[in-house]
Amino acid sequence: MSASHTPAVDVLVVGDANPDLLLTGDTVPRFGQAEQLLDAAELVLGGSAAIVACGLARLGMRTALVSVVGRDGFGDVVLHRLEERGVDVSAIVERGDVPTGLSVVLAQPGDRAILTLPGTIPLLDAATVRAAVERLRPRHVHIASYFLQPSLAAELPSLLGWLGDRAVTTSLDTNWDPAERWDGLSEVLPSLTVFLPNDEEARAIAGSIADRPVDSLDDAGAILSALGCRVVVKAGAEGGIAYEDAARTAGAPGLVLDVVDTTGAGDSFDAGYLAAMLSGVGTEEGRLRWAATAGSLSVRGIGGTAEQATEAELSTALV
Repeated sequence: MSASHTPAVDVLVVGDANPDLLLTGDTVPRFGQAEQLLDAAELVLGGSAAIVACGLARLGMRTALVSVVGRDGFGDVVLHRLEERGVDVSAIVERGDVPTGLSVVLAQPGDRAILTLPGTIPLLDAATVRAAVERLRPRHVHIASYFLQPSLAAELPSLLGWLGDRAVTTSLDTNWDPAERWDGLSEVLPSLTVFLPNDEEARAIAGSIADRPVDSLDDAGAILSALGCRVVVKAGAEGGIAYEDAARTAGAPGLVLDVVDTTGAGDSFDAGYLAAMLSGVGTEEGRLRWAATAGSLSVRGIGGTAEQATEAELSTALV
């Protein structure tokens, strides 16, 4: 491989980066000027793409993030937290005319509600991603939060074709669709290497593609993987389940741990899977074990990045 094609990073993560204001305790709002007391409030790094990028860097992958933030205090928080985790932030665009996005997470044991100010999140476009790819020459590109970035989503089929022409592997985690329409994925999935939904997202997207309700995860996995990509589903207590060519191919459970906070656990799962794939783990069961273990270990602390697994912790847990 010539110097001009030598990868500068292993993974370029594409998507959202914003602070999360994580509130725990009595978090079901009661209007009428009722004052409620919280157990805790934490300002942590959020955004699916940012959390995946931190998880990959923690697992030893050379990782860069391409995103858009505001030239403001929240943008400063995002850049500082990413740099602390060893993520290359040179491809992040700063805008002075739009505020950094923000999510307020109302957390209770086993569930959470999320209120998001989009801010700069929808502003990322394919031209910015192409420029980052040409400069950083990644082996793999991971895209997050498809439904929060309409400009990028509209251009994603052509962007994926462009990446495929350059032998760059790709993955996508759409995250939840706030509009619950789940549109556009039938044009995207055939060009992906790996699709990484959770159970609910997989069934909703499969239902949109098949134009009928899809209640079974195996039916959803069959519909989605029949389009040509590998489908790796985050399945809660079942851990991770993989589908290819319309059939279930492998599964692996997560760890049983005391849960502090589930925020970002799916993103840490994604990071574990991609790290395994890029590290040459040869079996799908092995890659799912990395993913499910990384996702499980992340729930030990508040926020999505505080307790993400290191290489050493993951190796110990996999023994």
